Order: sequence, then C-alpha cells, then structure tokens
Amino acid sequence: MPSVPASPVPTTLLPSGEAVPVLGLGTWGMGENLRPADREVAALRLGLDLGMTLIDTAEMYAEGRAEEIVGEAIAGRRDEVFLVDKVLPDHATRDGTIASCESSLVRLDTDRIDLYLLHWRGQVPLAETLEAFETLKAAGKIRHWGVSNFDVDDMEELASLAGGDAVATNQILYNPARRGVEFDLVPWCAERHIPVMAYSPIEQGRVLKHRVLAAVAHRHGATPAQVALAFVLRRDGVIAIPRSGNEKHVRENRGALDLHLDADDLAALDQAFPPPRRKVPLEMP
Repeated sequence: MPSVPASPVPTTLLPSGEAVPVLGLGTWGMGENLRPADREVAALRLGLDLGMTLIDTAEMYAEGRAEEIVGEAIAGRRDEVFLVDKVLPDHATRDGTIASCESSLVRLDTDRIDLYLLHWRGQVPLAETLEAFETLKAAGKIRHWGVSNFDVDDMEELASLAGGDAVATNQILYNPARRGVEFDLVPWCAERHIPVMAYSPIEQGRVLKHRVLAAVAHRHGATPAQVALAFVLRRDGVIAIPRSGNEKHVRENRGALDLHLDADDLAALDQAFPPPRRKVPLEMP
C-alpha cells in the first residue's frame, strides 16, 4: 500500500453542492496496448489510494476498452469513486444516448455513472440529448450530466434550454500552452459556479521540455509536469484529469498538489505562455 499523503486532495463544488476532487485520473489512451492493461489498472488503483478518486473515461477511448480497465480498477471500491463518462455526439439522440449509457455501464461493471457528458457538440439538437440525460437521471443510471468542448456560445444556448441550468461541468482542453479559454469561457463558467474540467493539462507531455517550466520546477525541487498541473489548478473551480496509466506518473501528479506557485513563477509563466488578449476559438486536440 502507498503511504497516505499528509494532506487530503482539495475539492471543488458542483452546482448541486457535491464536493469532488480537483485532481483526478484520466484514461484517454488507456486500453490501446501502450502498456500492459494490468499496469494501467494498478495505476488507477494507486490513484484511488492517494485520494484522487475522480476517474474520467469515455465510450470512445479504445472503443470501450478504457471503460473495461476502469471497471477492473474500481471493482470492490465503487463507492469511493466519482465516475465520469462521455457519450459520442453521433450517439447523442434520445434513444442513442440511453443505449450508449447502458453499454458503458456494462463495460464499467457498475449500476451508475456519477457524471455523464456529451463529448462534443454534434448535429443532434441539444434539447434531445438533455431529454435523454434527464431520463437516465430519473432511472438512477446517471447522477449528474454535463458537456465537453463547449464554447461560450454553446454554453449560452444550453443555458437557454429548459433544464439546461442543471449542467454540472464543461470539460475543456486547458494547460499553460492552451490558455484561450481564460479570456471568456473560464470566467463565464466561474460566474455561474460551473467547474471546468481540464483535460490534457500537461499537453500530452509536449510542454514539459519548455525551459521556463523547467526553470520554475528547478526552483521548487519539482518536475515540469507538476508545475503545469499547479498552474492549471491555481484557479478555483478547475479540476485537472491528467492521464494516469503509469504508477510513477500518478505519484508525480499527486505531488503537484503540494506545489504553490508564487507571483514570480506566475509572471515567468505568463511571459513564456502569454494569456489571451482577445477571443480565441475553442481549441481541441
């Protein structure tokens, strides 16, 4: 068993008032034979042991295999976990959403998903997808619903719909190199107490060799990945979900919660990764 960290993982609140960890476990890329599946399961279980009890997955990831790996990892400890899953936009009709959710539940080997997201905006009317979400919620198959990759105009359209104000989160690409959302989308969500969930918070490793990240990390005896995570988590109402298929990286990610960036660090990062001064189209990988 891992040593228990001295401090618990901080939490933020969903609009319902439920507290969720600000640092979770991502699974994008799991189940694709990048490493043995049993190592990915072990990494997720380690993350749970270390208090990172939010796990994010999707039916798209490895065509459902990532969900099966999550199911193995949470077996016997389902009640510890806040489970996030996503439906593809091509499946987001009323009947399609319900069928996708039921298939995900089978692969996850659970009776409920805590937060079910529309993966990105597609051609299906939002009102139809919301109807499906509410049907699933009434049946106890999901507890909350939200969206992913929605820009401000999408969020405003969603908010205008009957029941649209029940959205629990918006999952978006956000890291030091992808700051466009800071101009309007993150403030829009913050004003409405809707947390944002940052995926690819270390840009899938691409920013880790940047000299400024390395310099800030050196000053703190930390790693560049920890600096990138601390940068994202400096804002209230942000949840980071780095992929966590390697036990070493899980421990490293957990250590980011002990890193506090000071004004000099943030000034250096702003110079290296300038904040947006105008509206930037929402970025996706």
